[in-house]
Amino acid sequence: PLALSISPTPQLPPLPLLCYWPATVPLGHPQSPQSSFSAMPWSTSDGSSSIQGEEGTHSLQASAHTKSLFRGLLDEKVADLLHFMVLKYRLKEPFTKAEMLKAVIKKDKNQFPVIFKKASKCLEVISGIDVKEVDPKIHSYVLFNSLDLTHDEMHSDDQSMPKNGLLAIILGVICIEGNCAPEENIWDFLNMINVYAGREHFIYGEPRKLITRDWVQENYLEYRKVSNSDPPRYEFLWGPRAYAEISKLKVLEFLVKYYCHVHCAAFLNSF
Repeated sequence: PLALSISPTPQLPPLPLLCYWPATVPLGHPQSPQSSFSAMPWSTSDGSSSIQGEEGTHSLQASAHTKSLFRGLLDEKVADLLHFMVLKYRLKEPFTKAEMLKAVIKKDKNQFPVIFKKASKCLEVISGIDVKEVDPKIHSYVLFNSLDLTHDEMHSDDQSMPKNGLLAIILGVICIEGNCAPEENIWDFLNMINVYAGREHFIYGEPRKLITRDWVQENYLEYRKVSNSDPPRYEFLWGPRAYAEISKLKVLEFLVKYYCHVHCAAFLNSF
């Protein structure tokens, strides 16, 4: 049986950063950089090591600042490419590497593999959209909905990010909770990825409305009051449309992929 712990983890990065890990997280400096240098084999008792330590510290700080600026520039390109790819997904149009280089990457052609990989991973773990190369000769790609949920096809515009990923996450948590998840457990998990009830989200809008009204009306979720609860408590179950469109196995596979990606990002961002 598939087991997945969803206990709160304070090291989880905010949801927007998952698209660009580890680039958007500022590089930290050691708390006591001189002490680390003094422990090196070349440190001496005559005080000369302190000069070397200071020089080394300044060098580390300069290097970290340079890396941070470089990563910031990459992040902008990742965001631009992400918008380009979402537009192509909405229009159901294929696109080529040449188009991406011309429209988005421009002078940063050497960084294309990194930028393309990050944007593709973001679409995969946030929206459940996969990138597939259809013509290796001209590097032509198409985007497809890997989750089979049709919500985004009914409520789409050229600019908005697909929301299937969040729906799949909630369906996965319901599975883990034994096919019926208390509302507070759903929000505990969503809070871990910076999705909060009553707080506007850059992708999902106001999450409570989306989860407790929109997806309930569309029969993806069932939202019901717990019997004899006082004060009233609520719980989530799969709705009939979710059962019709996606399997529990696919939902759990997506949740595991997402969860592993988050913790990998948190681990890398700690350095």
